[in-house]
Amino acid sequence: MLLPLSSHNVIQYLQETGICCSEDRASNKYELLKSSHDNLNLLVVLADNQKLLVKQKLNLDDDNSHEFFNEWLFHELLQQFPVIGNIATLSPLVLHFDEDNSIIVRNYLSEYSELGKFYNQNDIFPPEIATAIGTTLAELHHATFQHREYRNFMATAPQGQFRYSFYNPAQGLDSITPEIFGKVPTEALKFYRLYQRYESLVSAIANLGYEWQPCCLTHNDLSLNNILIHSRWHHLDNCLVRMIDWEACGWGDPAFDLGTLIASYLRIWLSSLVVDPTIEFEESLHLAMTPLEMLQPSLQALIRAYLNAFPMILEYRSDFVVQVVKFTGLALINQIQASINYGKYFGDREICMLQFAKNLLTIPEESLVNIFGLSESEIVKPWAKIHEFTKPQKAAGLVPIYYQKTRLRGC
Repeated sequence: MLLPLSSHNVIQYLQETGICCSEDRASNKYELLKSSHDNLNLLVVLADNQKLLVKQKLNLDDDNSHEFFNEWLFHELLQQFPVIGNIATLSPLVLHFDEDNSIIVRNYLSEYSELGKFYNQNDIFPPEIATAIGTTLAELHHATFQHREYRNFMATAPQGQFRYSFYNPAQGLDSITPEIFGKVPTEALKFYRLYQRYESLVSAIANLGYEWQPCCLTHNDLSLNNILIHSRWHHLDNCLVRMIDWEACGWGDPAFDLGTLIASYLRIWLSSLVVDPTIEFEESLHLAMTPLEMLQPSLQALIRAYLNAFPMILEYRSDFVVQVVKFTGLALINQIQASINYGKYFGDREICMLQFAKNLLTIPEESLVNIFGLSESEIVKPWAKIHEFTKPQKAAGLVPIYYQKTRLRGC
């Protein structure tokens, strides 16, 4: 039977697991942090001022009930394979995993804060931060690229269960059923109507699923809120950032990680749009309170740092940057879906975001210039060989096999 944690028994639980001493019980403190509908989050300060984050999965009936196992598996991977464990920004934080009670305990980095909050509070986007992120992500992808031992390790399943395959994130909406009317507000139904109306969008997502190429270890949920920035980042040469919450990690396509991260940057811009029924879509994009031009130096630094640390990816896939743009569009649609599921909201700003995401998926080469302020050739030029990269050709007469109505992540 699941042991429900609370502020009343968390200290006792940590003592029973040997993480803290019973003699210091009176000196230990706890604080209930902001929790989600899935997780309970408790911050515990021990007598020696060590800070721990104790998390418990509350909803064990959904498809994400084994996310803590994934994070623990990633922790074990870092321990067993020094090549990855030596990447400073990925240093292990997990101290304890209780699979029976779905509890995970990790160190709390008090000198770090969420990068999303940092950007929001300071309204600055230093390229050196994006460079550190791009380099770290590329080092992870490069170190695990096409290594079967890492893939086999990440295929480990919870005790008594099986993993038949890794999750392909390039999916779209399920078939719309009458049950949807009881799950989302009336105004949010417009999202589903628009999605079904855009046949080119549905087809583009299906093709992206067909083109998905898992080849390395991926984070799979790399938003700005899952990246921490050091409080003294401008004085440090290393460990400016830390990547956390590896609950969704697995064997995947590196373009998905990079696209998800870029989408999180673009969300800052798109969330600041000035929207009104009398304003055209293109005009609304240019009237944003946080202009795209403010983000572009960081976006350019991010993609260049990634390619500089992992140029081999362009030999493996010459259209890699275009694929990143497509996955950026998919990530924006996933974010809209999440806001409907959890925030129960879909308004004019989300309509603009959906339109922009559609452009990323259906006209990626043109959208690439809009995002980065550079063309694809300008981005890859420093790593291009004497001959030009040839675009992959689709075999004539072959029809991709995919579901007619693809499914969004989390649906």
